[in-house]
Amino acid sequence: MIDLTGKTALITGGSRGIGRAAAVLLAKAGADVAVGYQSNEAAAASVRDEIAGLGRKCLLLKADISKEAEVRQAVEIMAGGLGRIDILVNNAGIWTYLEIGLGDTASWKQTIEVNLDSVFYFTDAVLPHMKRQKQGRIINIGSTAGIRGESLHSHYAATKGAVGALTKSWAVEFAPFGILVNCVAPGWVDTDMCTEVFSDAEFRESVRRSIPLKRIPPPEDIAGPILFLASDLARHITGATINVNGGSVLF
Repeated sequence: MIDLTGKTALITGGSRGIGRAAAVLLAKAGADVAVGYQSNEAAAASVRDEIAGLGRKCLLLKADISKEAEVRQAVEIMAGGLGRIDILVNNAGIWTYLEIGLGDTASWKQTIEVNLDSVFYFTDAVLPHMKRQKQGRIINIGSTAGIRGESLHSHYAATKGAVGALTKSWAVEFAPFGILVNCVAPGWVDTDMCTEVFSDAEFRESVRRSIPLKRIPPPEDIAGPILFLASDLARHITGATINVNGGSVLF
């Protein structure tokens, strides 16, 4: 029922984890995909090959997303290479440790630049293209941390809370142009971002038990709601946050 044939999607952080799963799933639905990545060329090439195997086009966009000029250049390369920009998935992000009171301003600034500034840069750059088309989908990836906060990761939680606020603000601002803006907020997901903490088997099991559905989802479980929001099935949904956390945080 979901058919994205003729559509193009730009997915930031698309070489691994949730981004990779979303890129492949949208391609399976018929979309051509631009995959943003920063350094792992082998992983990005692997995604490109998988998407090409599905008969869809895949454009790789290497950029430091904390730098506005590189983001804008990447967006223009996509527009030139694929002809249009229909879907933007603001997925790229980092999750690091920060203990307040130690003067660690470097970690604070890096997280703000990567997790929040990049969302503004990409959205600001693609918006003129979507306005000309009089349609578009922008899907921001939030987190349960942005809803309940997260001790020792307050900088991450702050960026994800801001992403939720941007989603609501932009939904109203962009609605006259036929552009829908929504957010997918995962909880724990079995991705590279969590490899280090999940290396502790006891901690991983405690996380699993804390989730009402008693499972830590693979990234494909987050890609499904992204695909839904990118499709016409969600044509009357904007400004919403879909929680994909197995019942861990309810609001």
